[in-house]
Amino acid sequence: MNKIAEFIKENRKAAGLTQEEFAARSGLGLRFIRELEQGKETVRMDKVNAALAMFDMEAIPGRKDDK
Repeated sequence: MNKIAEFIKENRKAAGLTQEEFAARSGLGLRFIRELEQGKETVRMDKVNAALAMFDMEAIPGRKDDK
């Protein structure tokens, strides 16, 4: 699972929100939230940032981790 997916899922759960509640509060679709949390590689960055904004965060360029 990628870092953003992991971050969103962990913080959503810590906030006590279901995927449905998170989608409604963020203005995003439930399908998008599910795909994001599953680590789908082809997601729109504006929507990713809308999800991250719920936690006062945003995606920024950074070095790719070597695995």
